[in-house]
This record gives sequence, structure tokens and C-alpha cells, in this order.
Amino acid sequence: MMQSAQVVKALAALAQPTRLAIYRLLVECGPEGMAAGQLAEKLKVAPATMSFHFKTLSHAGLIESRQEGRFIYYAANFAAMNGMVDYLTENCCGGNADACKVPGKKC
Repeated sequence: MMQSAQVVKALAALAQPTRLAIYRLLVECGPEGMAAGQLAEKLKVAPATMSFHFKTLSHAGLIESRQEGRFIYYAANFAAMNGMVDYLTENCCGGNADACKVPGKKC
């Protein structure tokens, strides 16, 4: 389970439109992630600006990177994402998890 300070850091990192877009795209990509250049191209953001955003998301523990040849791939840290959601919903509906489910959602 994430601690309060970790959750605050993660939420602060996501509280910016470009970083939120990066993170949502990486979540969509799954565990394989996407190359930094592809992300920049898809989001129409300059590579130098992307580096700044990657650093912020990485320091918050929300993304991970790996190098393959000349390319750096970024992927969402799903354990951190799930930990944050667990923290935020830990006492949802007075501990009655079934009452918190959104109709029509299968998550």
C-alpha cells in the first residue's frame, strides 16, 4: 500500500495536462510501453519538453524506463497506479466495496 506522501507526489505529477496525457497513453500501451520519440510525436510535444515530463513522472514512481539500443522506452508502473487507487479507495463507502462500483464498469 502506498503511503500518503507517495500518493501526494504521484497526484502532483499528474496534475499537469501533458503529463496526464503521457501517463494515460502509457497506461493504454500496457507493460511494453512506447519509445520516447513515438510518445513525443503522438502527443505533438518537443523532445526536450518530454524529457522534463518523463523525469517528473519517473521521480513520482509512476513510470519506468528501459533502453533498447538507441531507444528509451517508457511504461506505466502499474503497481504504483494500483497502489494509488487502492489508497484513494481504501475506505470507500464505509468499507463496503460493492457499494462503490460504478454501474456498467467491469473494473
